[in-house]
Amino acid sequence: MTANCSIGNALAPGLQIITIKRSTAFLPPCTGHMDCFPGLSKPLRSTTITAFLTVGLIGCGNAPAGAALQQTVQEQDWDVRPQLWSPRAIVIPRSAPPIDSVGNAADTVSLLDSILDASRRAESAKAKSGVDSASAPSLPVSSQPVRKPKRSSFNISPSDSARWPVKAPPPLPESIIPEHRIVAFYGNPLSKRMGILGELPPEEMLRRLEVVATQWAAADSGQKVLPALHLIATVAQTYPGPGRKYRLQMPDSLIERVASWAEERGWIIFLDIQVGLSTVEDELKVLVPYLRRPYVHLALDPEFAMKDGKRPGTDWMGRMDASEVNHAVGVLAKIVEEHQLPPKVLVVHRFTRNMLTNASQIRLDPRVQVVIDMDGWGTPGSKMGAYRWFVVRHPVQYTGFKLFYKNDKPMMTPQQVLELYPKPMYIQYQ
Repeated sequence: MTANCSIGNALAPGLQIITIKRSTAFLPPCTGHMDCFPGLSKPLRSTTITAFLTVGLIGCGNAPAGAALQQTVQEQDWDVRPQLWSPRAIVIPRSAPPIDSVGNAADTVSLLDSILDASRRAESAKAKSGVDSASAPSLPVSSQPVRKPKRSSFNISPSDSARWPVKAPPPLPESIIPEHRIVAFYGNPLSKRMGILGELPPEEMLRRLEVVATQWAAADSGQKVLPALHLIATVAQTYPGPGRKYRLQMPDSLIERVASWAEERGWIIFLDIQVGLSTVEDELKVLVPYLRRPYVHLALDPEFAMKDGKRPGTDWMGRMDASEVNHAVGVLAKIVEEHQLPPKVLVVHRFTRNMLTNASQIRLDPRVQVVIDMDGWGTPGSKMGAYRWFVVRHPVQYTGFKLFYKNDKPMMTPQQVLELYPKPMYIQYQ
């Protein structure tokens, strides 16, 4: 659970019903506190979408560590794009100076820009000559003395350490992990309160993500970093909607817009599912056409997978079983096989033990790389404790770590997160 925020809280009070004829109609002028649904002025699909807008929409995820809209789709008219995309990662030579050795903010920005330029030149040279990007030109060295590394504040027992690395099939060619560390911005462009992805204007947000990814590349030099956009594509809500599913599926126009930001930059995008009272199986069906693209990956949020008829946004925490995760693994593996794609990444959020039941039974498939993402906010000590108790002690395959710009007190630095064991290969900012 995150901070108390939602798309619905940003809408005008009361219930509005909007019927949109795809390819001919547009959303009405914005009302209330919403910032005009940027980008949704474009036509939607060719069939009818009925959306119920209510103050009850939730789904911005996540609570302290350790701890109304609805659409019906009559048809789908998707087009799968040609597979011309290829990842463009950021990598810093091991000879580069550490970022925190820079004296002031202006020097930091200047150094980041020079590092980013060097990384781009290295990727360009690699594309032309086939030389590995680690052979990038040398970077300017700061005049400030390099600080001595501090003693790690994260300690685990020998028995916990022995659980890692997990015995799993070796990565297939073109697998993202472990060659790359993924650094993602989370949220939804329809709300400034659901995460950094929607809080800033798109160009500013994308530039900031590139800078943050560069900071991670500099903090762990030699490790490729791949920026990602983590879009909440199915949002849990307190209003049941016509199907009484307590969730909203984002329209094609929104998903296409965010996906295009990633595609044109050589980044990746995650489509995050908060099932509400629906099921993983039903919600995946809508997203399969997108998942056929090589740069589109999947995430599941057990916090909003409600059981026993409980509603999202109440005092009840959702949960998800390994069988539901395995269904997603099977769907993704089939897509990879049928369309000859690189392996997919599946992120599963977790910040309590009961959120993910029978985790040891999650099936590992070389076509799908599973990341368990420690998703709670709080102090560095509480977050490291949750990582130790709910991720390290229940190994699946790879690990992730979520950072909150507003709720973490204070937010951990890349250097602090890299002290964790195992080192997270997926980093998410909200």
